[in-house]
Amino acid sequence: MSRIVAIDFGLKRVGLAVTDPLGMFATALDTVARKEVRSYLKKYHQEHTISAFVIGDPRTLANQPSSVAGAIAAFRRELLADFPDISQYGVDERFTSRIALQTIAGSDLPRLKRRDKGLADRISAVLLLQSYLESVQHRAEQGAAEGAENPIKPIDQP
Repeated sequence: MSRIVAIDFGLKRVGLAVTDPLGMFATALDTVARKEVRSYLKKYHQEHTISAFVIGDPRTLANQPSSVAGAIAAFRRELLADFPDISQYGVDERFTSRIALQTIAGSDLPRLKRRDKGLADRISAVLLLQSYLESVQHRAEQGAAEGAENPIKPIDQP
């Protein structure tokens, strides 16, 4: 069965999360250096079929593209070149890092583990993926109630 992979893109590190084979639950996968993420995803795809990428869409509070939007667009083009048959979906990632840091601070993890910057990236990716899954579920319920299918459409390819 295929899996959906969420990507919390950063200029240094990339947080990754993945669904279970049934596409119901989001779990943290890994944190990878930005320069290594494409090879990591290629290897992962060989072992577990990827059906879609969910990529954080960084926006300001004024709903404008953030300062890393250009880097993410370039990354999306790289993903498209590497995985031309895999759809990419954008999810608003405002506040995911803040929520992830609050989650870590409120946990009973030892101090050393709470300082792991990659942990926040992984949790942010889980939040992105969970948001996507909830959106798909909500749209499916709306479509069923209205008698029409209402799938989430992929983001425009860069």
